[in-house]
Amino acid sequence: MKEPNSREFHFTSQDFERVRKMIYDHAGISLSDSKQELVYSRLSRRLRATGIPTFSQYLKLLERNDEKEWEAFANSLTTNLTSFFREQHHFPLLAEQLHKINHAHPIVLWCSASSTGEEPYSMAMTAIDAFDSFTPPVKIIATDLDTNVLDTARRGVYSMDRVEKLSADQIKRFFLKGSGQQEGFVKVRPELQNLITFRKLNLLDVSWPIRDKVDAIFCRNVMIYFDKETQLAIIKKMAPLLRAEGLLYAGHSENFYHADAYIKLRGKTVYELSPALKTAQGKAEKG
Repeated sequence: MKEPNSREFHFTSQDFERVRKMIYDHAGISLSDSKQELVYSRLSRRLRATGIPTFSQYLKLLERNDEKEWEAFANSLTTNLTSFFREQHHFPLLAEQLHKINHAHPIVLWCSASSTGEEPYSMAMTAIDAFDSFTPPVKIIATDLDTNVLDTARRGVYSMDRVEKLSADQIKRFFLKGSGQQEGFVKVRPELQNLITFRKLNLLDVSWPIRDKVDAIFCRNVMIYFDKETQLAIIKKMAPLLRAEGLLYAGHSENFYHADAYIKLRGKTVYELSPALKTAQGKAEKG
């Protein structure tokens, strides 16, 4: 790997390989060779913030299991591209799913990569519209590995450009417009925030703090960062959490044909439990 003359810090191919192994072991993220410049750019900020002069010394700090810096390291290398009602075709299907359940049981939805909050808030808006109530019988668990974006999500404050694709009616109904120093920003209504619990969660953790059976899992544009083996391990853990009629919503670039023992494609980037698991889960719910 050639080092540009303008580089502030010495960054070798060996440094990149160490980073690649660390983030894979910690978060399952598989970095391609083309990500070397991105890694340098994002981790250089950590060197400046910590005052550590070299990548070699910085990586040694991580190897000593500095918990605070591990969090900052992971936050630096995770990607958080999102928007309200992204991949819009999923939300009418979610509304249909909610209508079918109605009040048959308490509804639990899981957004497994909530980023800055636009996705779980879109799920909350869909639930409110589906039940025509700001207090629908729905609980949304929203998780992410990145603690910085979780803080943003909890606040629920966005610049106007983040909501420009929403209708005027949606903005009026679901957001409060800022004034004074907050002019140019909107805040989601507290009724939406009340539907959502934000938690830190690493999909590679041995156990997840999710005890409820869930009706839907939104795991969209997350698996593209994992290799097939890691994807399969995650789906194997997600499947038992779904109710018999539960759905897994995936991203447009993802397919899980290699996980057909657990889930099968139902429609456009939406999966349901495999027949065997669906039958077993249905019996468990009735018994």
